[in-house]
Amino acid sequence: MAEKKLRPWTKREEKLGHSVIKVMSAVNTWAFRVSGGKLGAHFPGGAPILLLTTIGRRSGEARVAPLLYLKEGNDYVIVASKGGMSHHPAWYLNLKTHPEVDVEVGREKLRMVARPASAAEKAHLWPKLVAMYPSYDDYQSRTERQIPVVILSPRP
Repeated sequence: MAEKKLRPWTKREEKLGHSVIKVMSAVNTWAFRVSGGKLGAHFPGGAPILLLTTIGRRSGEARVAPLLYLKEGNDYVIVASKGGMSHHPAWYLNLKTHPEVDVEVGREKLRMVARPASAAEKAHLWPKLVAMYPSYDDYQSRTERQIPVVILSPRP
């Protein structure tokens, strides 16, 4: 998928990156909710952002993550990249345990169910995701793990 190979993040870089992501996510979530999705709804460069609420796999508490998304019909497609770090983001591990999630897109609140994309679905979606946010290819090149693509579908 990615043509160039970037060096993996060091443990120190991952620790710092995790802290930066945590702070920026909290600010983005606050701005998104205060403005009804007018602020914090797009990443620099234009990629759209949704708020994903999962249930913590250990805590049982609601956890919110602002994430880039691709709209595919009635589904939303998200990527568990964590900037190409060596481990999956907590929200991804949470939804594997509790796949029923809530999504906020602007002022709209949706009840969804999450599932990892199949290999064929990922192969189809990855070029669209990279067209939306080219750094995904860089993130994949930094890590040995296969970055999961997740499909969020309306709950039946």
